[in-house]
Amino acid sequence: MIKVHHLNRSRSHRILWLLEEIGQSYDVIAYKRDAKTNLAPPELKLVHPLGKSPMVEIDGTLVVESAAITEVLCTNYAPEMIPDRGSDGYLRHLELMHFAEGSAMTPILLNLYVSRLGDAGEPLHPRIKDELHSHFSYMNSLVRPSGHFVQDSLSAADIMLSFPAEIAMRGGDGADKYPALAGFVDMIHARPAYQRATQKGAIQD
Repeated sequence: MIKVHHLNRSRSHRILWLLEEIGQSYDVIAYKRDAKTNLAPPELKLVHPLGKSPMVEIDGTLVVESAAITEVLCTNYAPEMIPDRGSDGYLRHLELMHFAEGSAMTPILLNLYVSRLGDAGEPLHPRIKDELHSHFSYMNSLVRPSGHFVQDSLSAADIMLSFPAEIAMRGGDGADKYPALAGFVDMIHARPAYQRATQKGAIQD
């Protein structure tokens, strides 16, 4: 039994997508952001002290952090989505799993929070913009001819990098700046499993 603690408009969408891809049944426990603050509701802290989503219960065991959840689900149910240990692909897999929630998300979150400061945040915007471009350009350079990041088929790294790749496309000129990332985003959006996850997530909104 798999239960997903899913927050609307959040990175937990990746976990719904992954579960649809690997064909595992799951239940969604839905939470909604506060309409004024856009923050997660306090009920999530009853599940885990940090009160963040996604969180997944697998046979009663709670797993938190997107990369850890993705790794556990792929290891248990879709090992083909993780390269063989000891291979160059596995090293790249490890790097990108950590990059997705570490390096890539730092300027994305800074941009989100500083944008709410109005004029007070203006001095920080050039540096944040440079960091965003640096990270998105790096991601763009990693997309393989197949359209994936690590393997020539869908992998755990693709799941994790989907969120920052989608953010890169929100600027209006993202497709021109990062054409390989644009192709990756178009490819994942066309996948039936991604579309099913989007529909299920929307039901919870």
